[in-house]
Amino acid sequence: MKKFFLGLVAFIALAAVTVLYITPWPSVWVVRAIFDSGAKSASDALVKHLPDNVTAQKGIQYDAKDADAFLDIYRPANADLTKPTVVWIHGGGFVSGRRSDIENYLKVLAGRGFVVVNVDYTIAPTATYPTPVRQFGRAVAYLDQNAEKLGINGDAFVFAGDSAGAQLAAQLANIVTAPDYAQKVGVKAPIAAAEMKGALLYCGVYDAAALDAGQGGVIGWFVRTVTWSYSGKRDWRDVPGFETFSLGNYLTPAFPPTFISAGNADPLGPQSVVLDRQLRAQGVKVTSLFYPKDYVPPLSHEYQFNLDIEAGNKALEQSVEWLSALSSQQAAPKPTLPNR
Repeated sequence: MKKFFLGLVAFIALAAVTVLYITPWPSVWVVRAIFDSGAKSASDALVKHLPDNVTAQKGIQYDAKDADAFLDIYRPANADLTKPTVVWIHGGGFVSGRRSDIENYLKVLAGRGFVVVNVDYTIAPTATYPTPVRQFGRAVAYLDQNAEKLGINGDAFVFAGDSAGAQLAAQLANIVTAPDYAQKVGVKAPIAAAEMKGALLYCGVYDAAALDAGQGGVIGWFVRTVTWSYSGKRDWRDVPGFETFSLGNYLTPAFPPTFISAGNADPLGPQSVVLDRQLRAQGVKVTSLFYPKDYVPPLSHEYQFNLDIEAGNKALEQSVEWLSALSSQQAAPKPTLPNR
């Protein structure tokens, strides 16, 4: 019995060391289980809101050499191709999520008159930074090069995303509009800046340094898991180039018009508020939707997916209004990019 007890203690100690120092995988599996459950509940709740005027092209491979490189296109009946193509990339803390998680919400958005593309990518730790950014760029390049065949507007794109996807959308928008930043990240712009019409950002994380991995509790554990998984090392500060994840130091006035929002009870909410301020300081045209601290009910992370509450509907309506205003702008002639 004593040997068994000592063996059990040794096993627990080894498991703890593994989780804390050797690999993030055990923690990643826990995060995925939690996130997958929440994503399913949110998706199921949207079924009653689905429009009947939307068709889907599913399982389109945007990179023949990449087993994770698939996207779906949702198209409303009599789609107006003068409106920008909304290219949405899902969240999941960089370590979880799949495009099917947000399919129902994007169908709702498409039902309001927009062609919406739903992009998948390889999640961490299988893929580390900046692989998902590069994959998103390849998806956009594919859409741009095959616009006529796919029946989309290839002259005007809005990059959109939620949570981790909002960071990816904002980062690729900055890559498109800021050549020096693109060079630092090592990712080529998939389209010309003139084709980049806007960024639609919900509940994102935009600054790794503002995440407190040293704090205790669930939040600290989650931050350590995500930054370790996505950067490839336990301390992202030891990874050359990972500092470009944080957008604040690299924004320029060329960043496209932006819609940004987060809930008042979202732990990541302050990051959206800071990005809003940083963009405005650059002279970027920003439309924001934030809520007072005492707003009831408290709006948690990804509040916008809940269309059974007033705030969720308000977020959808304001997003549609913002996108429609972009549509009224005259599209620039499509330029030709070299080496694409």
